[in-house]
Amino acid sequence: MSAPTAGDRSVTRPGTKDAEAGRTRRGRQCAARESRRALLEGCGAPRYTDHGGPASERRWGRGQAVESTVGRRERHRRMIAAVVAEMAVGTVVSHQSAAVLYGTTLWHVPLERVCVTRNRRGGGRIRPFAKIHGSPVDSVVELDGLLVTTPARTVVDLALALPFEAAVVAGDALVGAFGLTADQLAEELARAKGRYGINQAKEVLAVLDGRSRSIGESLSRTMIHRHGLPLPSSQGNVLTPDGRFVTRVDFYYESAGLLCAFDGPTEYGRLLRPGQDPAALAHRERARETYLRTLGFEIIRWTWDDLVRGTPARRLRTALTTHRRPPDGRIEPAPIPAPRQLPIRTL
Repeated sequence: MSAPTAGDRSVTRPGTKDAEAGRTRRGRQCAARESRRALLEGCGAPRYTDHGGPASERRWGRGQAVESTVGRRERHRRMIAAVVAEMAVGTVVSHQSAAVLYGTTLWHVPLERVCVTRNRRGGGRIRPFAKIHGSPVDSVVELDGLLVTTPARTVVDLALALPFEAAVVAGDALVGAFGLTADQLAEELARAKGRYGINQAKEVLAVLDGRSRSIGESLSRTMIHRHGLPLPSSQGNVLTPDGRFVTRVDFYYESAGLLCAFDGPTEYGRLLRPGQDPAALAHRERARETYLRTLGFEIIRWTWDDLVRGTPARRLRTALTTHRRPPDGRIEPAPIPAPRQLPIRTL
């Protein structure tokens, strides 16, 4: 009987099955890595330059191709999933990447890299598709299988890292969505002591107002703050002396009897509904303003162009320093939506 030859397919050498299984496993891992890499290559985008207006769209690179904010967010979500899959267990999604997962309003915030934090002191680095921060993390939220910094921690991280106005816009949205309190933010700020940007973070937290309903309102408050004026209250219902509702205003200084409104691109622009006659709307709103003045209120409105030039600050300063009789009408804070609740767990 002849001995089996090396070419005989029936021959099984020791360890052959294990070796083949190992090769198959490695092949699958390589395929998964290549798939994630292809996804990242498709998601990556050059830095954008703003296309003016309220950040509803962005102009990308030299090609001048326009991509909606929704598209940028979805691309970044896919990047998060792909990047975190290749990182060590316990990596926490943070900063603007956490804000994207929370659905937070963002303005002038780069999304070219996924931001993550590792629970350690120092050791931050920048990779082609990721920015890794090293900082102690004691609690997280789990979203779709990903560990994410808590809303309060995300507010403080953004306040440390983003430009002032961008941090206020995102911070307002997070505070409003999750009902964050001043004590919660102060506690997170205390944990950040010694981190770079701590002085700006204190300034950002002092300006935040979760009652803000738009980018324009948040930027209006930063403009007022920059000019050294007292910050107004947000979202007030104006009532007649006998308690009848007249209108809702974006901002108000109750003691001064001053009502303020941010209108968007044009006067009364945010109030205009599809198919509505702009002239009829303007006539109705001017009649309402006349009635408010008979109640003893002063009204100041501004648009995006006014905001860029800073002209509302001069008008506000004049109105706040002008003595007038107390108004007959009154203002009370408007109701706000119930905050989102998230389960937070300790690491």
